[in-house]
Amino acid sequence: MTNHHTPKPLRPSTLSRKVGQRPGTLSLPETALPPRLFLMSYSQESFLEQECASYTALQEALAANPNLNHWIDLRGYSDLGLLEKLRDDFQIHPLQMEDVLNDYQRPKVEEDSGRLFIVSRMITFNDKHRLEDRQLSMFTGPNYVLTLQSDYVDCLEALRERLRIGKGSIRKRPISYLMYAVQDTITDYYFPAMARIGEYAEELEDCLFDNPSRSLLSQILDLKREVVKVRRIVWPERDKINELMRMEDDLVPDELEIYFKDVYDHTIQLMDLVDNYKEMTSSLSDLYLSNVSHRMNEVMKVLTIISTIFIPLSFIVGLYGMNFSRENPRGGINPLNMPELYHPYGYLTLLVVMALVVTGMVYYFYRKGWLRSN
Repeated sequence: MTNHHTPKPLRPSTLSRKVGQRPGTLSLPETALPPRLFLMSYSQESFLEQECASYTALQEALAANPNLNHWIDLRGYSDLGLLEKLRDDFQIHPLQMEDVLNDYQRPKVEEDSGRLFIVSRMITFNDKHRLEDRQLSMFTGPNYVLTLQSDYVDCLEALRERLRIGKGSIRKRPISYLMYAVQDTITDYYFPAMARIGEYAEELEDCLFDNPSRSLLSQILDLKREVVKVRRIVWPERDKINELMRMEDDLVPDELEIYFKDVYDHTIQLMDLVDNYKEMTSSLSDLYLSNVSHRMNEVMKVLTIISTIFIPLSFIVGLYGMNFSRENPRGGINPLNMPELYHPYGYLTLLVVMALVVTGMVYYFYRKGWLRSN
């Protein structure tokens, strides 16, 4: 496993914000994509889908089908004039449009003049084990839902396909049901991301027993940070759904309350998963430290055993390595002055004694179980 511990760059939209600028000022992100306008117009009996080449074409399509429900989808923010026209024609508050372009708002819902402004975050867990989250801004009106996002790719294609084939009851219900369906689809896509996080955590846990390296610890800490990011997203998502459930009937019909309760239950499940994975990553860190400590103890045990074996050997060779004179100044022999040094088999005898000492100590360590790995 490779170490992906690299600092995450700041978002271009965040870098483009100027301190002290007038509230509601629209500042385009430096990496904004060219805008693409998609329109789905539908009723129980009919369905129309097109990509509008210009904002004028969008206005003409809306005017030609005033009795249909419309899903207007803008992807890409590089055209400031287009954004200003959308803001004015759909009566979007300048501060709300500024939140759209800042592109890193926490999930929330706001009510303004009988319309809803909803911010959601779409998340994925990529192959580099990093959390990717993109903002989806949504405005509701009498017969339309307007979604805005900075990227061309999102998680709503399954919902679009349901609209195309007329599957389910989206075409039969009021436009507020589409708003619910968008939110429900986004929430459902949290679960595959959480599943990948769980699989990656289990993979790290397996690697901990094979090779608890410092790079592995770095990956565990990175994963822990990603889980914290998910928690910062899911928590306000839950609060947002809870607030939608308590909206007035003219904003969120009572018949949708049971559907939003289902989404709310999903957010509760996500919170449980996030808390479990957060605890799991903390346990992985503790497990890493425990494994490293265990390995260090094993090394120290081996070194201690080796040192213990050589202590008596060092004593013996040190004792018989002392240089005392065999003869006294008067020419006599000192009988008690290490006579073994001059024994004809003294060297071999000493080697045998040392071998017996080592054998005895090894046998003793074995009987105590100190030579067995834990």
